[in-house]
Amino acid sequence: MGTVIMHNVMSVDGFIADKNDDVGPLHDWYFNGDIPITAGGDQQYDHSGAGSRIKVSRRSAEYVQSTWESIGVIVMGRHLFDLVNGWEGQPPAGEHVVVVSHRPKPEGWHPEASCHFVDGVTAAVDKAQELAGERIVAVNAGDVGGQILAAGLVDEVAMDVVPVVFGSGKRYFGSIDGQHLLEDPHVVIQSDRVLHLRYKVRR
Repeated sequence: MGTVIMHNVMSVDGFIADKNDDVGPLHDWYFNGDIPITAGGDQQYDHSGAGSRIKVSRRSAEYVQSTWESIGVIVMGRHLFDLVNGWEGQPPAGEHVVVVSHRPKPEGWHPEASCHFVDGVTAAVDKAQELAGERIVAVNAGDVGGQILAAGLVDEVAMDVVPVVFGSGKRYFGSIDGQHLLEDPHVVIQSDRVLHLRYKVRR
């Protein structure tokens, strides 16, 4: 089975968005470099679906490219799905999306997309592992990500830390309870306006 990695971009005080879901400057580093991140061949990743082509700094490029190429499935919560409308059936990385939701897929929504709605985090990770095979299962941080970590289903925690303080908003780990130990970081990449970190979860 593939590695389950919880990931998001966050502020130095641990927020992935403000209370209104505005990410502010958190994603600026996706566009402040010279190296395009490609989805295979010469096709560049489109961050927003509106023609915003991702170009990162040289220090970020190899890490981001190799990570995104390794992703097979994205696991997300219903709130994020509704916020981005499931990226219109074309996720930024991987070929499949699994949505943790008590509500079914919207009727008639992109029937061609490999998007699966699953009730519960354990069932969501099981479905994602089935679809991903040996590739990475990328879990979006936030409330659902925190629940998956608390359930012991996350292998690694990855964060792209941006030098900004939000003060309040949506937390990277959601409303997770208790302590969860991580190993020392095995990825530490200081780049332009972002610090890439990755930790294995201590078992």
